[in-house]
Amino acid sequence: MMISPKEFYDKCYGKYAMAAVNVFTLEQIHGLFRAGEKANAPFVVQMTPVARNYAHSDMLLAMIDAAAKIYPKAKYAVHLDHGTEPHALDAIDSGKYNSVMIDASHDNFDKNVKRTKSIVDKAHEMNVFVEAELGVLSGVEDDISIDEKHAKYTQPEEVVSFVDLTNCDSLAVAVGTSHGAYKFSGGQGIQFDILKKIQEKLPYYPIVLHGGSAVNKEEIVKINKNGGKLLEGAAGVDPKEIVKAIKYGVCKINIATDLRLIWTRVHREFFNETPDLFDPIIPGKLYMDAYEQFMLEKFDLLGATGKSNQFI
Repeated sequence: MMISPKEFYDKCYGKYAMAAVNVFTLEQIHGLFRAGEKANAPFVVQMTPVARNYAHSDMLLAMIDAAAKIYPKAKYAVHLDHGTEPHALDAIDSGKYNSVMIDASHDNFDKNVKRTKSIVDKAHEMNVFVEAELGVLSGVEDDISIDEKHAKYTQPEEVVSFVDLTNCDSLAVAVGTSHGAYKFSGGQGIQFDILKKIQEKLPYYPIVLHGGSAVNKEEIVKINKNGGKLLEGAAGVDPKEIVKAIKYGVCKINIATDLRLIWTRVHREFFNETPDLFDPIIPGKLYMDAYEQFMLEKFDLLGATGKSNQFI
């Protein structure tokens, strides 16, 4: 059953968080829906413009519709992640998404407001939820100064005016996480002082944490053992910090990198250990099983297991 993010966030605020998972392939959609139904946990299935360009939005949406029939007890929202205006408008007009993100975070404050509000106005006409972003998430950049790093964080004094001016429904914030597998090589972690100030400025307002993958070091080791060359200094978000962030109003945790690492590990192991085989179905099934197990553990971590009963 497709549920509005607003309903999810109203129930979960301060208690548990929604896993928001990027999908590209049928194996990922099967694994996600299968785990959601088994755990009785609500989730957000999301697509980036890159995924839409790769598989085509119609294909991904058709697979999601099929998954909803195959796993009828699943409770989920459909979200466009990191949308540009063309992708956001297309998603809104399609009637198939109940949530979109407009990412104008690399613009200055005024331009971010203008671009975000234009999407909000259109989305709200169609009863579509809008996530915006304030502050800049990037890859690890250890060569820039502390002051420059701090400038990338969301400024708590700006959040109220941004939300008031744009009328956005949730806000992705930059508080130390980053995209990709090299999140915290400097060991800085989530900046809870900033997160706390944001919550004080926006009480009971849903906050989104991008770059929420943990980057399991064992996966890196296994990938490299089977021919990979990933940097072993890769580090993600400490699960304890993810849990701690929930009480500061973080309602949605974006996950992508961890599931790509699992895909890489499963396929490298399979083809390295069975070089005489070439059937994609076999590692595909292994990936679905590994994906499901990962998501079951993630739902438990976020406190979402069993919470689908809250939505009828």
